[in-house]
Parts: sequence; structure tokens; C-alpha cells
Amino acid sequence: MPDTTSSPVALIHDLLARKRYAVSELDANVLRIQDLESGIVLRAVLEGEILFLSLVCMVVPRAKITSELMKKMLAADNGISTSHFQLYDAGDNQIAVTLNNFCKLQELGPDDEDDVLSCVSFLLADVVHAKDLIGADLQAA
Repeated sequence: MPDTTSSPVALIHDLLARKRYAVSELDANVLRIQDLESGIVLRAVLEGEILFLSLVCMVVPRAKITSELMKKMLAADNGISTSHFQLYDAGDNQIAVTLNNFCKLQELGPDDEDDVLSCVSFLLADVVHAKDLIGADLQAA
């Protein structure tokens, strides 16, 4: 039975920490999550009942984001089926290439815990595929 006295973010924080992730609260609804084995960092934002997870793959000059690169990122058969790419303006003519996914939380019971852990695992696996898929295209000129 989940602890109903703690905030949902605190419960998610505790779950991830118990699974050996380094977790810190950046804001009331924002967590920084680091996989200790790989060093990869992602963020989780809780909005209502939806937990959004995001991982910055790379920040690159805007000119690196070509139509051919976008076709690779959007292709249905690109090997990344549990997450999706998004591009964000990072200022100074730079673009942040991110992988994202989300899960809907119900009661923060065992099913939700599995969903949260799966989403984190999927992002960590998908970033490996993303490196293979677009890494060479995004290397510094």
C-alpha cells in the first residue's frame, strides 16, 4: 500500500532512489534522475497525473538539424519505439535534441511504480539507439 501522506513527487523520488538512481528535487514537481552506472541524466516533471520524462541527447548548432536528420528521427522504423525525439531552442543558435516519454499515474501503487521504472529504463535504452542512429550526424564539425 503506498504512503498517502507523502507527495507524489516524494514517492517517485523514493522509488527511484531505492532502485539505485541518484535523485534530487529541482522544484516541487521536477526531479533530476541520474543513472549511476552510465552517468546519464534525465528529468521528470509531474503535471497532474502525468509524469513526463526527458533526456537531453546533445546540444548542437542549429545548422546540424537537417531535413535528412529529421527524417531519421521521425522514421517509424528507426529502432526507437518507446520514446520520441523533440527539438528545443537552447539559445545562441543551438538546438537541444531530446528523447521523451511519459506515463499516467493512478494511485502510485505497484502498477504505477512499474510504469515509472519502465519509462526511465526505456529512455536509457533509447538513448543508446539514438547515438547509433544520429550520433555521427550531430558530431561537431
